[in-house]
Amino acid sequence: QVQLVDSGGGLVQAGGSLRLSCAASGLPFSSYAMGWFRQAPGKEREFVAGISKSGSGTHYADSVKGRFTISRDNAKNTVYLQMNSLKPEDAAVYYCAADRTWSAVVVQTTRNEYDYWGQGTQVTVSS
Repeated sequence: QVQLVDSGGGLVQAGGSLRLSCAASGLPFSSYAMGWFRQAPGKEREFVAGISKSGSGTHYADSVKGRFTISRDNAKNTVYLQMNSLKPEDAAVYYCAADRTWSAVVVQTTRNEYDYWGQGTQVTVSS
């Protein structure tokens, strides 16, 4: 069956960095666009970053532009989220998600477009 395994979360001081990983199995990874979402306590799950299935297209939430970078390695069936200059407001559970898409460049930003989800990894940022 399809599995997305998120990892790499942890506790970091404000201004620090973390790299999240999401390892996919049970699906043709290169046929899926991938996204990262996050959910803080009491808030809706929100889009953070996405990458097209070819890797040629990326999209970021305004709140993370210039600080976060999404990338993928189709040979390893893995998507990454490099998070730099972390702020306390970045603290949340981060989820990766997979979107089966026909497009090589489109990145979806809405939750309903994604077919599979990881279990989440906690990111805590101390001030």
